[in-house]
Amino acid sequence: MYRVAICDDEEKQRELVKRTLIGLSIKANIEFEMELFHSGEQLAAYYERGEAPFHILILDVEMGGMNGIQTARRIRDLKHFDEQIIFLTSYPQYMVESFDVITFQYLIKPVAPLLLEEKITKLCQYFQAQDKKYMVIKSGYDEVVLRYDDIIAIEVAKSLTIKSKLHVITTAQVYESKGIIADYAAALKDSNFLHIHRSIIINLLHVKKFASGSVLMSNGMELPIGRSKIKEVKDYYTKFMIMKGNSYDSI
Repeated sequence: MYRVAICDDEEKQRELVKRTLIGLSIKANIEFEMELFHSGEQLAAYYERGEAPFHILILDVEMGGMNGIQTARRIRDLKHFDEQIIFLTSYPQYMVESFDVITFQYLIKPVAPLLLEEKITKLCQYFQAQDKKYMVIKSGYDEVVLRYDDIIAIEVAKSLTIKSKLHVITTAQVYESKGIIADYAAALKDSNFLHIHRSIIINLLHVKKFASGSVLMSNGMELPIGRSKIKEVKDYYTKFMIMKGNSYDSI
């Protein structure tokens, strides 16, 4: 399922885009969850409240108050870089300015429904190619989609009441979930993650510094390395940094 924000100050245009996506959903068996916004200020405020982000933003450029490009820039300033943006406009002269906010597509109105369907279909194909960079975890009653790059570590959490409790630590927050740490280690072994302790997996992208028997992560957490794993961790991290072309702090 792809979450889509449709932002246009004209109700007729919002509904036109919505109907196009509903038609595409039926034809191509692609599930969309859509929310409609009547202004750039409304969409920007949604992100400023920390609400669930969208996969796709379809923005009108010319709106009263904050225009589409200003809205996109506000969202990018909030460190939301994964959203794919499609601009709809009657004026081609804004195209160059739109590049500053990392734009997927710039379409000139009136946009034929078939053309919009074609662009959205290509965008969904792009997301499918990126799926290997995401994981879905169950946290409470919710299913949470996490980018691999946003995960700092996964660790076993002690609990007298919940079996196989895990903490999934991300750049935004810590999620409580359930699972077997070894299963996560196996699934993530080819994606910059390393099992450094029988109860801890780390994301090597978030390693700040190694010390004797521990590792300091980007969020300030210091995590222990299992005694039997110190050499393995050192060798693996050395290879990782060589591949990245960086220097590293010795264990």
